[in-house]
Amino acid sequence: MVAPGGGGGGAASWPSEGELDVVRAKVVEISGRGAGEVRVVACPYRICPLGAHIDHQGGTVTAMTINYGVLLGFVASDDAEISLQSGQFEGVIRFRVDDLQKPIENPENINWESYARGAVYALQNFGYDLKKGIIGYISGVKGLDSSGLSSSAAVGIAYLMALENVNDLVVSPVDNIQLDKSIENKYLGLENGILDPSAILLSRYGYLTFMDCKTATHSYVYFSALSKSQQCQGELPFKILLAFSGLQHNLPKKSGYNTRVFECKEAARALLCASGCEDASSILRNVNPAIYEAQKCILEENLARRAEHYFSEMKRVVKGRDAWARGDLREFGQLISASGRSSILNYECGSKEMIQLYEILLKAPGVLGARFSGAGFRGCCLAVVEIGHAEAAAAFVRAEYEKAQPELVSKIPPGRRVLVCEPGDGARVI
Repeated sequence: MVAPGGGGGGAASWPSEGELDVVRAKVVEISGRGAGEVRVVACPYRICPLGAHIDHQGGTVTAMTINYGVLLGFVASDDAEISLQSGQFEGVIRFRVDDLQKPIENPENINWESYARGAVYALQNFGYDLKKGIIGYISGVKGLDSSGLSSSAAVGIAYLMALENVNDLVVSPVDNIQLDKSIENKYLGLENGILDPSAILLSRYGYLTFMDCKTATHSYVYFSALSKSQQCQGELPFKILLAFSGLQHNLPKKSGYNTRVFECKEAARALLCASGCEDASSILRNVNPAIYEAQKCILEENLARRAEHYFSEMKRVVKGRDAWARGDLREFGQLISASGRSSILNYECGSKEMIQLYEILLKAPGVLGARFSGAGFRGCCLAVVEIGHAEAAAAFVRAEYEKAQPELVSKIPPGRRVLVCEPGDGARVI
């Protein structure tokens, strides 16, 4: 089955039949149903080469999925009950789809059950009629949770798509983006934008997805250096490196992430008021770049840095889109690295360990560009690397980061310290 919007496989197709068989067998075991009844939602993780930290400001971003992600095997319940088990967490979740779900007030209470309840909450609040629950088994990639790859959005979307499937609901990818945003914003209390769900639901194998987060429109950018037949055969001239820091924690409501979002809005508010547009919504996308240049001197230092990151990143996204369309990976990579530097200096995210990992990636053989993935406070860094140097670059990063942070590296499963990945497809039910 192809991704929404027409994506469709290639050499990097995920999941494999072996992965699907494992999930199906587990659902058969816990449900007592036949293997032919089991459906699987495949929700890939995403990366954002350019467009860091600007989606919540209505910015334009680029994204693609990778050939790793979340699998949710499921069958329809005989009634309204949801019964779930996890490959990463112990216990069984049980509740009903007709139970009224209320937003989580204390972020410390967020756990793996929250995303399933959040999916029911979002569907209830958007007016969808849920009569059937699911019996399901969800599995991600051990070591990749809480890693800056949108794992939370992948989980939320998986539950949405499974519940929609068993209740015969026809929901478009665009509507599912808003449903997942409701899980994150309304139910969990996180100020996330639409980048993560958009990338997961809309991406196509071998293309760069270009998204306008203000208008919620998207387009696909073709890598013109190769013929379409070469792209379909998986002959893109690069790989994606994901290097994990070993730093993992949840993203609570009062985290550095939410603080940065608030600061961006404050910068927008000050600039809009200074230009006589105080009635406009306080996001930086509503500030004319010329007004920003003329009025940026009024901003407090921390707000000035957030605005500088936003406006410079918007320029990098456009340049990166054009470089990709020309097949210029070297310029594309340089822009990714510049995004990483601005994230550190202007957006002021990242820790000592994350910055070390970023700098190690920049020195690795064949790496064209690198930056943090996700919010940047923990998790992983991504890099675009020439295809012929991918394994050597991965080995270099493993060795150098282990020298720098031996204790943290010891906490990461050996096979998950640096992954060599390929672009993937969008979310789908198999």
